[in-house]
Amino acid sequence: MTEAKRDSAGSLHLPARTIPIPAHVSPEAQRALAQPWSERWNGPPSQTWRAAAPHREAGRRMGGAVPRAPFPGSIDSHRVQEAAVFELSPDAIPAEKQDQAILYLHGGAYVMGGGELAAKAAQMFATLSGTRVFSLDYRMPPDHPYPAAIDDMVAAYREVLTRYAPGNVVVAGVSAGGGLAAAGILKLRDLGLPQPAGAILLTPEADLTESGDGFETNRGVDVVLREGLTASILLYAFGHDLRDPYLSPLFGDFSRGFPPTLLVSGTRDQFLSNTVRLHRFLRKAGIRADLRVFEAMPRGRFSGAPEDVESMAEQLRFVDEVLGQG
Repeated sequence: MTEAKRDSAGSLHLPARTIPIPAHVSPEAQRALAQPWSERWNGPPSQTWRAAAPHREAGRRMGGAVPRAPFPGSIDSHRVQEAAVFELSPDAIPAEKQDQAILYLHGGAYVMGGGELAAKAAQMFATLSGTRVFSLDYRMPPDHPYPAAIDDMVAAYREVLTRYAPGNVVVAGVSAGGGLAAAGILKLRDLGLPQPAGAILLTPEADLTESGDGFETNRGVDVVLREGLTASILLYAFGHDLRDPYLSPLFGDFSRGFPPTLLVSGTRDQFLSNTVRLHRFLRKAGIRADLRVFEAMPRGRFSGAPEDVESMAEQLRFVDEVLGQG
């Protein structure tokens, strides 16, 4: 096929094409885009978790192998009902931030990234923000599918509120953690709990039906996530309706309230549609929602490029704004 064609349903069929690496992104970003596709986040190869266990553990080891500088502070572990919470306390927390906290939810397709990786994932946020961070090691399949993770999020938030006023708390999450953060905030609201001061949703896995345009247009373009996450989604959802807002917060009713939100994605992110659709729904409901889309960025980040520094600066600025320090 040498030209684009449409079928009777209106679907567009494209010829094979070459998508070059943009010359205007940073050299570090160019190198990241030139790397072979990652297999880490593509979920278990089948819907049978036990058969997929070696794949899962390989992904966890890959995540643990990412080099990080020693954390300049203390890390304590607490049990909150059925889950673990890592409390990351930077050595030098400014006086004005002593009464502030961030509840952080790690990524991993709802099936990876737990244990000590949950603590490691939050270290940069704690270090750069100078704020105490509580990173939730929420329960996951096979033994704890939905609703275990969202129940853990609610329990962790309640625990944080025993020490901090809700207006001094930001909830942040990446990928699956971003979807869980949004879903959890909806549940907090429905339970009558006070809302946090703000939410940071980084490439949120907010639509488990995977209905967004980006799942098609960025398939094979996103070097972090080649395909969708159908297998891990089915494991996590455990037979529940994927349109349930506590699973797919994109389908929630935001007119009933939601905190100011920062959403971050990239033009090569397969979750770009998740992010921009959620942004539009929040805006339509009259919620403050700030959207940051980075050129050529795949799902998550470039793993050390200047664009990642810019993204983190946006997040830190947002935290200071909603916590009254901007």
